[in-house]
Amino acid sequence: MICDHLGIAVRDLAEAARLYTSAFGLQVTERYTLPGEGVRIAFLPSGAIDLELLEPIDDGGSVAKFLATRGPGLHHIAFRVPDIEAALVRATAAGCTIVAPGPHPGARGHLIAFLHPATSGGVLIEFVQR
Repeated sequence: MICDHLGIAVRDLAEAARLYTSAFGLQVTERYTLPGEGVRIAFLPSGAIDLELLEPIDDGGSVAKFLATRGPGLHHIAFRVPDIEAALVRATAAGCTIVAPGPHPGARGHLIAFLHPATSGGVLIEFVQR
């Protein structure tokens, strides 16, 4: 299992993208809107790990709730797995709880699933099967 990307919750995607491009020399290579997740996303490659900027598109999604309670910043760590079902079985056997729904299509068309931070060391963990 290797780190795939770091998710960063932002209030304004365009403003955050300008910061990461002007201050750090990164470039936005992909943009997505995921109405089912309630977010707009921009990916910025940074070596082997991408940064994923997440902006809520409404007040009801999990990123909007995160911003309301915690403010902008690190939202989740995503690990690339070859078999998401096997990774979830292993994680639940270790005591982690899957955030519903289980594996479903995410950005880039990859299968994704999340582990609840209360059961994964206080960090929201995402599994990504490319």
